[in-house]
Amino acid sequence: MEFLGSLGCAVVMGIAAFGSAIGIMIAGQAAIGAWKRCYMSNKPAPFILTVFAGAPLTQTIYGFLLMQTMMTSAADAGFKLGIGICSGLAMCVSAIAQGKAGASGSDALGETGKGFSQYIMVVGLCETVALFAMVFSMVALG
Repeated sequence: MEFLGSLGCAVVMGIAAFGSAIGIMIAGQAAIGAWKRCYMSNKPAPFILTVFAGAPLTQTIYGFLLMQTMMTSAADAGFKLGIGICSGLAMCVSAIAQGKAGASGSDALGETGKGFSQYIMVVGLCETVALFAMVFSMVALG
C-alpha cells in the first residue's frame, strides 16, 4: 500500500511538469511569433515577452513543493495518490491556461507595445488555480 503513496508523490510532480511544458510551448511560440512580426516591421522586439513564455514554469515548482510535503506526510497512501492525481491535474490545466493567456498577451503586447500590466494580471489569475491546489492539498495532508 505504501507504493500508492509513493506513486502519488511522483504523479503530482510529473503531471504538473507536463502542464508546464505544454504551457511554455504555447506561450513561447506566440512570443517568437510576436518578435518576428516586430522585426519584420522594424519595431523593437520587447524582451518582456519572456515573462509570458516562462510563466507556466512555476507549476512545476508547486508540484515539487507538494511532492515534498506528501513524502513526509503520514496520510493514507490512497489519499496521497488521490491528492497527487487531482492536484497534479489542476496544476497541469492551470499551466496550459496560463500558456494560452500568455500567448494572447505576447501577441497583443508585440503588436501594440501597450497593456503589459493588464495582460500579466490575467496570467496571474491562471496561476492562482495552481497555488490554491497546492496550498489546499498541503492543508488536507496535515
